[in-house]
Amino acid sequence: MMNDVVPNDVVARAHACIGVRFRPQGRVPAYGLDCVGLIAFAGRLPGEKVPARYAMRGGTADDVAAQVNAAGLVRLDDMPGPGAVVLVEAGPRQFHLLILMADGFVHADAGIGRIVAVPGIVPWPVIACWRYKGG
Repeated sequence: MMNDVVPNDVVARAHACIGVRFRPQGRVPAYGLDCVGLIAFAGRLPGEKVPARYAMRGGTADDVAAQVNAAGLVRLDDMPGPGAVVLVEAGPRQFHLLILMADGFVHADAGIGRIVAVPGIVPWPVIACWRYKGG
């Protein structure tokens, strides 16, 4: 069962990952994270709730959303606040997850090769938003 997660704790855990190296399928900050690993770490998702194999390129947004729903996050109808998980389309059929902060967002940037904080609004089309259970 997933523990209730406080949005400020999510933001703090995501912020603590800034500078961690990008690693596809990464789940442990000491070894590297991808966007799914960042979401799992920040929300303290139990391992069985985190998909072991997935592709963020190709497929559909509905496929990614189904995996986030299966992880136990609660889908939102409106744009959420800090600590929320956001699914975006970063390129044609290239999906990406990030965590909102009060002044921007944290995400796993494969191009830079690190987890980074970006000020301002999310620059990609937003597909869906979630909060962690209890958040």
